[in-house]
Amino acid sequence: MKIKALIFFLTGFILFSCNDLDLNPLSEGSSENWNTNASELDMSVAYLYDIDFWDAELTRTSTSTSLSGYELEWTDRFTDDWTARTSLSDITGGTINSQTSYVKLTWQYAYTCIAAANQVLASLSKAAGTVSESNLKMYEAKARFARAAQYARLIFLYGDVPFYKNVLSIDEAFSLSRTDKKTILAAIYEDYDFAAQYLPLSYGSNELQFPTKGAALAMKARIALYMNDWTVARDASKACIDLGMYDLFPDYNTLFLSKTKNPVESVFSIPRSVGLGVYIPSGGRAKEPITRIAGGFCNGGPSWDLLCSYLCEDGLPIDESPLFNPHKPFENRDPRCTATIVEFQTPWLGFMYQPHPDSLTVLNFNTGKYQSNADSRGVGQYASYNALTWKKKLDEDWLDLLTDPDNRIIRYADVLLIYAESKIELGEMDQSVLDAMNKVRARAYGVQFTETSSYPAITSMDQTELRQILRIERRMEFSFEGLRYADLIRWKLAEKVLNTPIYGMLELADLREKVIKPGLWFFPSTPAVDADGVADFSKMHQAGQINLLANRKFDPAKQYLWPIPANEILINKNLTQNSGY
Repeated sequence: MKIKALIFFLTGFILFSCNDLDLNPLSEGSSENWNTNASELDMSVAYLYDIDFWDAELTRTSTSTSLSGYELEWTDRFTDDWTARTSLSDITGGTINSQTSYVKLTWQYAYTCIAAANQVLASLSKAAGTVSESNLKMYEAKARFARAAQYARLIFLYGDVPFYKNVLSIDEAFSLSRTDKKTILAAIYEDYDFAAQYLPLSYGSNELQFPTKGAALAMKARIALYMNDWTVARDASKACIDLGMYDLFPDYNTLFLSKTKNPVESVFSIPRSVGLGVYIPSGGRAKEPITRIAGGFCNGGPSWDLLCSYLCEDGLPIDESPLFNPHKPFENRDPRCTATIVEFQTPWLGFMYQPHPDSLTVLNFNTGKYQSNADSRGVGQYASYNALTWKKKLDEDWLDLLTDPDNRIIRYADVLLIYAESKIELGEMDQSVLDAMNKVRARAYGVQFTETSSYPAITSMDQTELRQILRIERRMEFSFEGLRYADLIRWKLAEKVLNTPIYGMLELADLREKVIKPGLWFFPSTPAVDADGVADFSKMHQAGQINLLANRKFDPAKQYLWPIPANEILINKNLTQNSGY
């Protein structure tokens, strides 16, 4: 599913701003005379799918009001999968507060979209004479879908929040208190159920593409999973699967690139289009994960924790598998490892990627000549502090062009794993659980899930074992898709993994003396990995073979919820703050 990049930013601002004095000429659009026909409703509904409300990555548009860098915070920066030299995010540093930028912006974007959706819903009766009843139901379904998605984000992050379904006056808005999240969750389910009833299975090639029935079921399943409502998550994900509209894209490596538009795996996504001015720009923070030799900063990318979480080809963790060699950490690993992190001594973005400190020159494949290796600590002190660089989603489009990959909100692999996880938590282990998980794993190996001899198929029916396998599978499958943070929060693992150190390479002289000279590159030894897939590098650190870059800090007494933005508390005496902030 994808939505045409027909975004009406200015129109949306005019239509959905609250103003008691309506001074618009009668011949022009206003809150009083708008949404009286299909064209106006089309524009109003299109605004609800403005990419600012749904973006998971850094996007710019010719009319966008997004603040720089906000969206990239969702790309696993808040988790143990990410490291950016010695810096920490407000989440991983434990400094999040009621004035943190993304705390305020997430709230702002969500409620802006909710207000706009409520405005559409309140005005549908105006078009009753010019728009058919069936089309009015369609508009209502699209608006309710958008509202449900925004409330779902709010209750997961903030807990109890102000809840309303009508158009508010300023006085009414300032008098709202917080509603129990269980009450809001029930309303979210109602909105998604309505959307699933009236949205189509698909749209014609010449139609504007909006959410579908499958998208409503998938998004309902996701928020149910996040709220530990296993029965609803199971039933909604199963209903989405049973539609038969989706499948796994055969090639995991190219699934996330800008050239792969609207694949069969995409259940709900927002498109980007360079031609229409919605894109990820080549400059600024978008260059953080790009290698330095290719013109990027290489500041922000995979952590050692993530690298060590990928299983080996025999399905075992690195500290149990005889296939793992710490000096060649990319060999014999689950294929998603090298699809996500650039393997050493392989071509990448026009150059050979080799972060070894003694590889002072590397081949430029564009010129056929060797040149100074900016990705080696032997050449540049700001080369990657842990030698790893991000590969997933990136290609040459990120270098000189404006890149426009689809912004996928939920894909079919997630639906399958939602179904499997909800069944596991309900104690309903059966073949359908194994099939769902094995389909996802087999796709990574490029084989059918029934070809069990060609990949490490999952066979256990033990609930505890399957729970751990499922969690590792999600980490391998969804790295850098913004889902890891939600998983850590709902599994209550954040207090464990976000109170661990971030490690990297030693400074150059010590690296050569203590690691390179004894022949211990890359990892001096194999770190232990526990049942949650968390690696322990402390022995290497105690031996003086690796460097401690930063200490993560997560306070479980408060950080499982975000604070209510300070400005909201100041202007509304009825709002209370979350505990600890």
